[in-house]
Amino acid sequence: MTSPLEQKKIKIAGPSVVTANRTWDGIVVYRTAANGWSADLSDAAIVRNSDEAKALLAESVADDVGAIGPYIAPVQIGADGKVQPGNLREQIRRTGVTIGSPVQV
Repeated sequence: MTSPLEQKKIKIAGPSVVTANRTWDGIVVYRTAANGWSADLSDAAIVRNSDEAKALLAESVADDVGAIGPYIAPVQIGADGKVQPGNLREQIRRTGVTIGSPVQV
């Protein structure tokens, strides 16, 4: 397994953030523009190209105290400016499973 920084190319298809899990409780966190971590997605630093993403990811990997396993994840930005996870995986990771299980009769 290689680290994200060893990958030759990072492709960014749209607005993205660096996310990880906090080391002491496992909560999903996002890298902020102030070089910290926040559990609030609206505080996340938004990257829009691969150079920005690589720089933010490198900074996040170097900060191994606050979070573990940082990686780049897509986000959607609504017309009102609200930031939401950009795919189902990140939505589930952030809020937990929201799809009901079939009830057995």
